[in-house]
Amino acid sequence: MAETNRDKEQQHNTNEAWSKNWLVPVVLLMLRELSSYGYELMEKMAAFGLNAMNAGTFYRTLRQMEKDGMVSSSWDTSEGGPARRVYSITDAGEAYLKFWADSLDQYQKMMDTFFRFYTGRPTTNNKPGEDQKP
Repeated sequence: MAETNRDKEQQHNTNEAWSKNWLVPVVLLMLRELSSYGYELMEKMAAFGLNAMNAGTFYRTLRQMEKDGMVSSSWDTSEGGPARRVYSITDAGEAYLKFWADSLDQYQKMMDTFFRFYTGRPTTNNKPGEDQKP
């Protein structure tokens, strides 16, 4: 069955919504490791499958994150050429990232249970961190 323009548009809209939902926590995760420039952050987004991000959306999100207190920025004038804005995670950003990670952990447990039931694999009484037997 051939993919229609409507199918392609729905796929694009789904990918765009997914990207926007993940943008903030992924940026915070990257900034947790190292302060960075906006352009460099955008390049690193590809590792998370967010490589089709619109630059305008990305920079608007960074500005909103700064207004919300999750990141701070300063101008780097140390290199030749124009000054560049360097972003860093704040304590509020760390707290948001922890909340997001805790939520994902709960979601992953729910998904694991769902797929155990779906595939008919019995539940195990393993302790956290132990491998499950098939």
